Amino acid sequence: MQQFIGMGVALVTPFKNDFTVDVEALTRLVNFNIENGTNYLVINGTTGESATISKEEKELIIDTIVKVNNNRLPLILGVGGNNTLEVVKELKTRDLSHFEGILSVAPYYSKPTQEGFYQHYKAIAEATEKPIILYNVPGRTARNMEPSTTLRLAKDLKNIVAVKEAGNNQQQYYTLLKDKPADFLIISGDDDLALGVTLAGGSGVISVIGQAFPKEFSDMIQLGLEGKNKEAYEIHYKLMDIINYIFEENNPAGIKEVLSQLNICSNKVRLPLVSASENLHHKIKNFISNF
Repeated sequence: MQQFIGMGVALVTPFKNDFTVDVEALTRLVNFNIENGTNYLVINGTTGESATISKEEKELIIDTIVKVNNNRLPLILGVGGNNTLEVVKELKTRDLSHFEGILSVAPYYSKPTQEGFYQHYKAIAEATEKPIILYNVPGRTARNMEPSTTLRLAKDLKNIVAVKEAGNNQQQYYTLLKDKPADFLIISGDDDLALGVTLAGGSGVISVIGQAFPKEFSDMIQLGLEGKNKEAYEIHYKLMDIINYIFEENNPAGIKEVLSQLNICSNKVRLPLVSASENLHHKIKNFISNF
């Protein structure tokens, strides 16, 4: 699973002022990342505002990214939800030939037991031969998938190859790293912890801030993979404030504000999210001016 090692980015979905999908800006964003060191691209994740994207828009986003990417980087598609049958149906009916793998978020709102998590992902794994990256993000789903459940899935289902762990819980990372099968990947979903996790034996990150600073963040992760902690932490400290800023209000309003100031896309997000406040706008502007 070498294609999932390094820095992946969870792409935003750029919008025009009328909140329709901005294909031109999406093209800029993809090219910017490909040209500046990103290792793989993740489509239709939480950062892409998947919860407020229609089926038709999802097809437009996929078609645009596949065309612009033109096989230059591995692509991962977000296919998840709390309706297991619908997730299975999409995996069985969608053309997945352009994708190296699937990122599937833990079921949200329903608050399943650990056995419920296991059976959900077992059904998903049996619906496709594609490699699957589990996505544990309890801050959004309202329930933590325990390391024991993640490791059980890793051991029982051969196409479950990695987890994007985003609980911002260092002890949980260490437990996964200590007990995982040799070929199972632990990918950080927390930008602030990504370097530490990589140095501890992780496989890198699926990043939010990385799409705005792809060269710096991918360089940092690569240095971490090489065990060059001093050089890697020099970059980490330079980016630390902006990482904190983009999650200060909501995601992806923060990263879209950064991308707006870099002239890549607008800062528009769809309700119930709202764009970055004036205060956050100035914090980000000051950071970029002095970076």
